[in-house]
Amino acid sequence: MDGPVDDDLLLAVTDAALDAASRVGASHAAVRVERVRTQIVVLRDGRLETAVDDTELGAGVQLVHSGSFGFAGSVFVDAPTAAQLVGEAAGAARVTAPARGQPVVLADEPPHGHVEWASPFRRDPVDVPLPDKVELLHDWSRRLMAAPGIDHVTAYVMAVHEDKYLADLSGTVARQRRVRIHPQLEALSVSDAGDFEEMRTLAPPVGMGWEYLEGDGWDFDAELAQLPEHLAEKLRAPSVAAGTYDLVIDPTNLWLTIHESIGHATELDRAMGYEAAFAGTSFATPDGLGVLQYGSPAMQVVGDRTTEHGLATVAIDDEGVAAQTFDIVRDGVLSGYQLDRAIAASQGLGRSNGCAFADSPLHVPIQRMANVSLRPAPGQGPSTEELVAGVDRGIYVVGDKSWSIDMQRYNFQFTGQRFYAIRDGRLQGQVRDVAYQATTTDFWRGMEAVGGRGTYLLAGAFNCGKGQPEQVAAVSHGCPSVLVRAVRVLNTREEAGR
Repeated sequence: MDGPVDDDLLLAVTDAALDAASRVGASHAAVRVERVRTQIVVLRDGRLETAVDDTELGAGVQLVHSGSFGFAGSVFVDAPTAAQLVGEAAGAARVTAPARGQPVVLADEPPHGHVEWASPFRRDPVDVPLPDKVELLHDWSRRLMAAPGIDHVTAYVMAVHEDKYLADLSGTVARQRRVRIHPQLEALSVSDAGDFEEMRTLAPPVGMGWEYLEGDGWDFDAELAQLPEHLAEKLRAPSVAAGTYDLVIDPTNLWLTIHESIGHATELDRAMGYEAAFAGTSFATPDGLGVLQYGSPAMQVVGDRTTEHGLATVAIDDEGVAAQTFDIVRDGVLSGYQLDRAIAASQGLGRSNGCAFADSPLHVPIQRMANVSLRPAPGQGPSTEELVAGVDRGIYVVGDKSWSIDMQRYNFQFTGQRFYAIRDGRLQGQVRDVAYQATTTDFWRGMEAVGGRGTYLLAGAFNCGKGQPEQVAAVSHGCPSVLVRAVRVLNTREEAGR
């Protein structure tokens, strides 16, 4: 596999950086060279509105010196610059060392030698010509706009090709390639009375190539054919009566609840207060490890950097740690956190589970989310229809939309794309203006049943933000359909005073 730059230049940069790190006495040092190509294409009502093709190339050096971290990055990739970055990083470490309460110690990690890894794809999406992208999005837009009642359509696709090279003083040398893609269409309908509703496709972003848009892994033709009627039904649906309902939640919606109330809440740096200035802390503090009843006994949550087609899947993280699968919640009890090497060592938790990542060669690696997923029921498990059959009065929730959660990842509110009333175990048509609201522990403790493997979906997002300056990472969350009892439902129209 080729790298972000040619092999001779990579070798020269590696030798210059690691030799300089050894000379200054760094106890740990790693050099990263990355090329990240990002393409975005947007059509509005079938006409090209935006086309972006951006490539970022650079090198970054992170080291531990004087008991503190140091980092420096540059858009120049050459041996003299690499040696200079080591000096700048060591200088930064010396400056910050007096402010540290205790010196940085990294959890042990064995060297992994030479590693080459690529996410599975057949057709690199950034190599697909722009006219071909526009043609497909135009065809999809045309189909929706031809349907009665559709007034506007926005079609979007984002594709990323990321080549990352890492070498450290331990002897790990890794070349990794991640390819990912996110297509999305949104249709809007306006009634004669001036009321309006919009609806998006449910196809999740994935670690795949252009073959995904050609039907490998998702039936786009079927979804586009069904969307106009779904939207028309939503526009004429009655407004929900606020109250307490049992919810059957589809994985197309539940993944976001997992992301916000479990994924972020179990980042150990956040749980220890290190993210307080920007995106908050976490109620799931370290004193709850092994004792906090996070959810019901049906709740089994894992962090996984190895998930096939996962957006956060890698072979080696940005601290040279091999990808792993690890428990976060077992039988409803908080059983683990997402870790990087420094925080794992500081808390006596043993080895890091590989959750360090930087979104750019110019950014320092920080603790980032793995693919955090809720396991389906063992064996065949119940279908979504069987979960619905167990509800007398409830709502079936499909697709994600808006969300809100407090600074401790505890009080939250989520909406969705479609909501179906459930009466006596049967779906009774759509309702509108639904938001469900709960605390994290009340919600997950109320999860009575999880669906089987047949209901499981790997969904996720390209735009998970964290840190100052902010970094953006892609992450997946797998989950089945679930049944959650006694959840408060708001009428969003009434809450907005309309």
